[in-house]
This record gives sequence, structure tokens and C-alpha cells, in this order.
Amino acid sequence: MKKAAFVYSEGLTQRDSRVDEVFGPTRLQYTYELLKCYRAFDSPASMLVAPEDVPEASLLSFHTEEYVAAVRSFSNGEKTFNPARFNFSELGDNPIYPGMYELSTLVVGASLQAAELVSAGGVDVAFNSSGGLHHAAPDYASGFCVFNDVVIAIKHLLAKGLKVAYVDIDAHHGDGVQNAFYASDQVLTISIHESGRHLFPGTGGVSEIGVGAGEGYSVNMPLAPFTDDEVYLWAFDQIVPELVDSFEPDILVIQLGTDSHYLDPLTQLSLTTEGYSGLVSRARQMAPKWVALGGGGYEASVVIRCWTLAYGIMMGRDWPDEIPSDYQELYGLKKLRDMEKPHLDSLIRDRARRFAEESVAGVRRLVFSYHGL
Repeated sequence: MKKAAFVYSEGLTQRDSRVDEVFGPTRLQYTYELLKCYRAFDSPASMLVAPEDVPEASLLSFHTEEYVAAVRSFSNGEKTFNPARFNFSELGDNPIYPGMYELSTLVVGASLQAAELVSAGGVDVAFNSSGGLHHAAPDYASGFCVFNDVVIAIKHLLAKGLKVAYVDIDAHHGDGVQNAFYASDQVLTISIHESGRHLFPGTGGVSEIGVGAGEGYSVNMPLAPFTDDEVYLWAFDQIVPELVDSFEPDILVIQLGTDSHYLDPLTQLSLTTEGYSGLVSRARQMAPKWVALGGGGYEASVVIRCWTLAYGIMMGRDWPDEIPSDYQELYGLKKLRDMEKPHLDSLIRDRARRFAEESVAGVRRLVFSYHGL
């Protein structure tokens, strides 16, 4: 029997209210509560695990000492460092709030715990929905991401002598993770995202393929706005399974941002819950051992439903579409899956397909030969 773990505690929801407006902790809490209503944690195929704090040394495997000290200082309300130097601002994507260091460290702890559970053989897959903060750099915050739990978890796996493939389906390019391993052939990074011509962080072109030993091990597949299920899944199938299979990773790490959904207010891709579930199902087929992390998603009702569907796939369960009545009464959600699809003009659909075809052709031309394909 395949076994899954869901890493969660209320401590992961202690975030500042202003951040909550866009990237809020309610997404985590309500996903956990919906899974509880589906009795996900009563199954022998699933276990609920509380995250543990990690020592500063874990943060320093990627981040600089000065940056870690600055985050701690800001979290305590101190004025020792200049926030702008580390890309913190009251008006930008990275506001300072009390307890920021403790929460961000706990998120890292949750991802490390997920990685350890899988690598030690306790479970086949572990999901930390609070993780996937793929933009953070060694010495500055970026895109709501303070500490890069993805990089730290992957480095933990590498230290065990394991090869890691990283697949990122967030609508935003996984720039922080790519940059961390841009010169390494021990990590294959694949990011499928809305083109940087239209969306933060503006990177992730097909030509970004790595340097030195890592040349050919960074893979980017930008997509046009309004790319729908059919085109997205076609593009994914053209690139990802072959590369992952050729790389032969010991563990797959996947970032499951839901902001590629057509109802997300900050992005312009057009996936439905059907397309999203198809991507998670493909991840399950590609690797016997995988670590799943959360990521972006700025429409709470979408995030809750997508991550609930995702954890069901990890467990090998297909949840009923009718959301349990007690959850409906609390939050108003009635159906787990989308009841309609986006209505896209044929010209827009054709443009998105041509863009995807160009991206796929570019990846195959620039990257596949490095992998004997």
C-alpha cells in the first residue's frame, strides 16, 4: 500500500494579517480542515505529522549568516539592519511582521521533515502545503518568500547522496531554486510557468539551461497567458516524463502552486481542477518517492480544493465531488471540482498552443541532447 504523510500544525498559520490578504495562512488551515472532513487522516494510507523547528545551521546551508540575523532582528522588532537591503518593505511583497523568523523557520522544518520521511522510507510521499517558497535568495527575500525551504530540503537530500529532480508547476518561475543549482548536475530543475514577459519574476526563458557542470540540467518551459488544460498537459507530457526518466532521480520534489488556475487573480494561465489533478497524477506516476510542497495560489477556494485533490491522489483516493455538509456550512464550498471551464476565444487558444509548441521545441533542441535524448 502506498503511504502518504501530511505535514501540518496550527503554528504554520501564524502570519501577519496584511500578508494574509494575498498569501494567507487560512489556505493551509482550511485545506487541513477539508481533508479532515473527508476523513483523510483516518486512513491507514495516510499519517498526519506535526513539523519541528530546525536549528539555524539548517538555514545556513543556503542563506547567509547576515541575512538570517537580519530576519531574526526584524522579527523581534529591532532596528539593527536596513530592511531595504534585504528586500523587505512595508509596501512590497515582503513585509516585516512579528514572529516572521519563527514562522519561516517552522516552514523550513516542515519541508525538511517531509524530505526526511520520504528519504528514510517511512512514506512514499509527504506533503508540506506551507512550503514551496521558491523565490527566496541566499541574502534577500522575494515574492513573499523569506527562507527557501525548497533549496534547503533538496540540499538535505543531496547530503544523503541522493539525486533529486525538481518539478515546479507554480505559475511563477522557480527562480530561487534554479539559481541555487544552476551549476549542478545532481539536481534537475524543471519549471513550467507563465512567461516572464508577462509575470513576476521576469525570468525562466527556454535559453536558461544551466552553466558548467549544470549545463542542460536547468529546464524552463514558459507558457502564454490563457494556456488551458489541453495545451498545458500536452506540453508537460512532451518534456517532463522523458527528462525525469532519463535523469533517474532517487527522489522527486514537486512544487504544487495552484496559481496556474483560471480563477487566480494574480496570474493569467487557465488550468482547471481537472488539469491540475492531471499534473499531480503524472507526478505520482513518475517517481516512487516524492516530496510535495505548496507554493503560490491567491484565490483561497481554489487552493483549498486543489490541494485537497492533490493529497487524495497522493493517498490513492478519489474524493467525492460533494463537499461534506459540515464543511459547506462553515465555508460555503459545495463542490470539490470546478463546475465550469474558462471560455477562451479560439484565437487566444491557438496563440497559446503556438507559444507552447515553440517552448517545447526549444527545450528539446537545447536540453535533450545533454540527457542522451
